[in-house]
Amino acid sequence: MHIETMKTFCDLVETGSFSRAAALNYISQSAVSQQVKALELRYNCRLIERGNRRNIMPTEDGRILFIEFRGIVDRYQAVETRMKEKTGEIVGTIRVATVYSIGLYELPPYVKEFVRLHPQVRIHVEYSRTDKVYEACRNQTIDFGLIALPLRKPNVEVIPFRDEELVFVCSPGHHLDGFAESERSGVAENNPPRLSLKSLEGEDFVAFEPDIPTRKTIDQILRQHRVAVRTVIEFDNIETIKRTVEVGNGVSILPARAVGNEVRAGLLIARRFTEGNFTRPIGIIHRRSKPLSPAARAFIDLLKEQGEVSVR
Repeated sequence: MHIETMKTFCDLVETGSFSRAAALNYISQSAVSQQVKALELRYNCRLIERGNRRNIMPTEDGRILFIEFRGIVDRYQAVETRMKEKTGEIVGTIRVATVYSIGLYELPPYVKEFVRLHPQVRIHVEYSRTDKVYEACRNQTIDFGLIALPLRKPNVEVIPFRDEELVFVCSPGHHLDGFAESERSGVAENNPPRLSLKSLEGEDFVAFEPDIPTRKTIDQILRQHRVAVRTVIEFDNIETIKRTVEVGNGVSILPARAVGNEVRAGLLIARRFTEGNFTRPIGIIHRRSKPLSPAARAFIDLLKEQGEVSVR
């Protein structure tokens, strides 16, 4: 019995997919099927329910074997990690999943610094919705994820990263852009004017889709201050929201860093609020039972050390 076979079976059960299990272990789907068949012959029982190829489910015997294999594989990976740590070796590939508003605007400076410190490490960043990042974390297809408003879920560890400010955004010339010219001329560059949340009452609003965590935070802020906006359109990504606001089809509330380039280019106007600075927490998530590689741990340490540094 090889540890690779145990890991492949665990990956198959956890991902529910022959293709994902194959990709995680750098083998073909037929190789995964052959390994499952070999296990069934060895233990003289059926391990996988047949008939539903889209969502693979283990039988009762398969669940028992998965639990036992999972413990062995986790222990083996822990030993591998500890031995690599003893040599101080920081090599390999780190797989990170994140949402667009963090991956495109928060992560790049940290990736650049980490690669400078550890040129032997490759960093693979994939962009997805929050629920998909959690799924990839649970399925162990990534080392860790970066998401906004992280929730504590079973077998998922949450590490605080930093808080990101949320600001009002509109197109230049919008009637709420009362101080746009003075800011662009540099008069208010160090202390730009603020806008009251009350000013958003009844405004056409471009929002994230309802199931996106940042949308829930923004809705809560508006409710707390008894401000009712008119949601005219909803999107699942920040880039489409920015383009829609740019052409004057509404206003929005977005992460400050994510609109920095557009503000500097004069495509958007951003304002803090007179009621105070509103933020969304960003967190690092990883599977609690999966030991982090030395490279992944070093990257997380870098994020934690520099997370409080404000990059404007």
